Amino acid sequence: MQIKWAPAVFAIGLASVAAIPRSQANETTLERMPAALETQFALSAVPPALRERASVYLLDPAKGYSLSKQGTSSLTCIVQRTAWEYSDFRNDIYWPVCYDAAGTKMHLKVIMDAAALRAQGMGPEALKAEISKRYRERTYKIPEKSGLSYMVGPVMRAAGPPDMKVRTMAMPHLMFYAPFVTNEEIGATPDFTNFSSLKYPFIDQHGIPEQSYVIQLIGEAETNKILADEAPLIDALCAYRDVLCLAHEGH
Repeated sequence: MQIKWAPAVFAIGLASVAAIPRSQANETTLERMPAALETQFALSAVPPALRERASVYLLDPAKGYSLSKQGTSSLTCIVQRTAWEYSDFRNDIYWPVCYDAAGTKMHLKVIMDAAALRAQGMGPEALKAEISKRYRERTYKIPEKSGLSYMVGPVMRAAGPPDMKVRTMAMPHLMFYAPFVTNEEIGATPDFTNFSSLKYPFIDQHGIPEQSYVIQLIGEAETNKILADEAPLIDALCAYRDVLCLAHEGH
C-alpha cells in the first residue's frame, strides 16, 4: 500500500508536538512572513555550507513567490505554505525545502504555480484537480534525471503520523526523486507508530505518483546537533507564531 505521508516526528518525540485541533486552525488567509525570518527559515533546509550560494524565493500571499536572493549554485530554497494535495487550505502550513537543479526545473514550478493560483482565488479542490490535470497533460513533467531535495531544517509544520493531523515537528531528512516508485518496489515497510522503522528509506507520495520521493531521515545525533545549532531560529519562529513552537500543545 502506498503511504500518503507528510514530514514526521523523529528526534523530539510525539509528546512535545501535539497536533492543533482542526477546528482551531482552519483559517485560510495566509500571512506574509517577515522577509529576514522567511529567508533564514528557507535556507535552514540545506546544510550551512550550502546556504550562501543558494537562491531564495519569498511568498507574497497576494501574488505568489518572487526571487529575493539570487544564488550562484543550482539550489533554490522556499518555505512552502500551500499543500495543494490537501483537500483544504490552511494558513498554518510551513515547510522549508531546497531543490537541486532538476527539482527547481520541475517540482518547484508546481509549488510556485499552486501559490499563484491560490492567490488568484482558486479553491483547494479546483487547485488539486488543476495540478493533477497539468501532470496528465504533461504541462508538468517529472524530473529528467535523478536528484534530491533538502529538508534538513529544524522545524516544519505539516500533516504527520500517527494520525495525519497537522502538527509542528523536527524531522530533518532528504528526499530523492522517485516518480511512480512504491514502497513495495523498494521493500520498505514503514510503520509510523514505530519510529525506529523510519531509520531506513521509504516512499512518500506527495499527492500523485509523479511526486513520489525516497525519504532518508537524518540520524539522531546529527538531528540533535541541528536542533542545537538552529536554536536561535527555533526561538525566532516560536516568537513569531506559537504554532511554530516545537513544544506547542494546541488550545
